[in-house]
Amino acid sequence: MAEKKSNKPRLVCCIGDIHGYITKLQTLWSNLENLIGPADFQTARIIFLGDYCDRGPDTKKVIDFLISLPLKYPKQSHVFLCGNHDFAFAAFLGLLPSPPDGSPFSETWKEYEMNETKEGWYRGEGYENMHLQGRRWAGRMIGFNHAKNTEYNGSIYDARPTFESYGVQHGSAGINFALLYGVC
Repeated sequence: MAEKKSNKPRLVCCIGDIHGYITKLQTLWSNLENLIGPADFQTARIIFLGDYCDRGPDTKKVIDFLISLPLKYPKQSHVFLCGNHDFAFAAFLGLLPSPPDGSPFSETWKEYEMNETKEGWYRGEGYENMHLQGRRWAGRMIGFNHAKNTEYNGSIYDARPTFESYGVQHGSAGINFALLYGVC
């Protein structure tokens, strides 16, 4: 006997700007499941719009939660887009592909070099071969962020909590070791 196909459209949920807040993500996830109902939630398409890291204290837990979803919800469809914070994190880790024209990443700095001192760009290990956004992400921005009415939290991206969630000092290349070997 052939299985009856439902004409009901697939539910799509979009979630963005988690920024290292695992408790808020878990609460949102639970609320979605309860509001939507388990049957529809189990087969939903969940689109994450990026900005998983920075600002909040639990980036590592957020990333671990997201990685676990396909196993916990195998009938769901998960789409993970990259936000500007995630792009900058990846740039610092050296995970971006080389520019297609063969130019070095240092070419990405030229237009913005007048901001290097003001934004405290990263100048530690490997910076010479790093995309601009990686240098900005791991840098040290000191002062008051008038847009958010708060002090900068490590860098222009407020990345210090991401480093701390992996158990390494802000701006430390040790984050590569922590991520690769799961020592946190």
